[in-house]
Amino acid sequence: MPLSPPVSRKLRHQRVIRLEAFERDDGLWDIEARLTDEKPRDFPLATGVRPNGLPIHELWLRITIDRKLTIVDAEASSVWSPYGQQCAESNSAYRSLIGLNLLQNFRREANKLLRGVVGCTHLTEMCAVLPTAAVQAFAGDVWKIEDGNPFTGHSAKDQPPFQLGQCHALRFDGPAVREFHPRWVDYTPET
Repeated sequence: MPLSPPVSRKLRHQRVIRLEAFERDDGLWDIEARLTDEKPRDFPLATGVRPNGLPIHELWLRITIDRKLTIVDAEASSVWSPYGQQCAESNSAYRSLIGLNLLQNFRREANKLLRGVVGCTHLTEMCAVLPTAAVQAFAGDVWKIEDGNPFTGHSAKDQPPFQLGQCHALRFDGPAVREFHPRWVDYTPET
């Protein structure tokens, strides 16, 4: 276990969010997100007892994106949910993601479109991780460091690799940049 040893405890709830990215034969990409909530015991819901072994939630969200990270299709599915079909009625709302770009205020725009009673709280939560999943999927396949910065269109000679300056480890004045990207040590991004 990568964390410090815990005190004596008992599992009461498990949420798993899994994202997978697929390159399609037509040149588009699918990002699929799945959220499951499970209790290690029979669990009373307003609609009845959910027996141990059956999920409280099993929710799916798939977006299809082009190589510019624009969503060209979206689909949601509620396989297991506390209120069955009533929960599933919001699945079609996720089609409103079509046309949004994952790198252009996506989280804010998705939240505007789907918050409150329009969407499902948990499906909408999964939208927040779609941009970074897509960036990870494209890195090395669609975007190569030697090709330059895919966000600005600048060549590798003009701009640092896109991931630099985006987290603590890859700060321009840090040891990782000094060791692995020395050309960009102490670079000051344009604002």
